[in-house]
Amino acid sequence: MRRTDLVSKSMTIDRPFPSDPDSDVPRVGPADRESMSEATRELLGVTTRPDGTVPATVAVLTHRPALLGPFLAWAAAPALGGALSPRDHELLALRTVARCESSFEWDEHVVFARRAGISDTEIAAVASPDAPGPWSPTDAALIRAADELTEDRTIAQSTWAEPADAYGDAELAEIPFVVGQCTMLSMVANALHL
Repeated sequence: MRRTDLVSKSMTIDRPFPSDPDSDVPRVGPADRESMSEATRELLGVTTRPDGTVPATVAVLTHRPALLGPFLAWAAAPALGGALSPRDHELLALRTVARCESSFEWDEHVVFARRAGISDTEIAAVASPDAPGPWSPTDAALIRAADELTEDRTIAQSTWAEPADAYGDAELAEIPFVVGQCTMLSMVANALHL
């Protein structure tokens, strides 16, 4: 039961990594709607897209209803009410999901990045291993921070210095949370073949 990915079909930006041909069929899909509680169905309604689909990383949580509500609250906090600007959030997210090679998360975040004002040229550049781009010093530091967090699980002091000059503590604290959340969702999507 592979979800039709309307996003990837309309994208003009190639994924920065090959799709795994062995992952065409999800390992876990959503629970059967009839077996879901009313509360679970209501929570799914919050995430339903205009085309009637629900993000697959959310839909699989219907098997664990106790996790669905807390996860949605957690996921919404940095995405919808975060201290970082939507642009900065999406630069971190795109770089992270590209490094995690998550097709599902890449397709999702390309849409969010465009809404945040990131150009297709920037989206393609952020996915490149050396991230050549029209980056400001702060943008470049965010990209390096995502690289370091995904590779070393920390941010070097030399990388930290640039955003520390541009942001307050709230934004700085959010950087590893955004990268961590995108890493986790990429793992879920990759492992479950979403």
